[in-house]
Amino acid sequence: MSDALVSTNTTLPATAAAPSPLPPVPWRDPHDVAPKELAAYITQLERACAEHPHSADLRTCLGMAHAVNYDVDRSMAALQDARAVDPDNFWAQLKYAELHYRLRVLDTAEAETRHAAELATSPMQLAIARKQLHDIRALKQGCVRNVHWTKPLTVPVLVLSLGIVSIFVVMLWK
Repeated sequence: MSDALVSTNTTLPATAAAPSPLPPVPWRDPHDVAPKELAAYITQLERACAEHPHSADLRTCLGMAHAVNYDVDRSMAALQDARAVDPDNFWAQLKYAELHYRLRVLDTAEAETRHAAELATSPMQLAIARKQLHDIRALKQGCVRNVHWTKPLTVPVLVLSLGIVSIFVVMLWK
């Protein structure tokens, strides 16, 4: 995960609805966090999300924490909730796109990152989105291919089955 949202700040700027206090970040490198510490942080974020249901930033942090915990379904759900709460939130959109990128759903990741670039409000945000787009496109043109299963597999399955049956018949006759 990107360290873009990880800061030493313990609070985010107050929104029009209510302030969104973020719990202090328990790690600097997501690979070095202890499982108990991560579970406690996720619990703390879930509690904060319940207290501030209209905070897309908290839900984005929760999605990132679930991703660090390798819980893809909960991460995806939290990031989708963050986007639903605030459709114009750059970080929620970017992290949603990044999760797709890490799952190698590259077409979706590219489209969602393009949308994040449109939501960028600062040169730094735009640079981060462009870098992610560059990485996605490099991966798409490199060794990873997006395979689309659009053709029916009935003919190859029938040919394979016929081959197996013919081998079986030949082995019975000998």
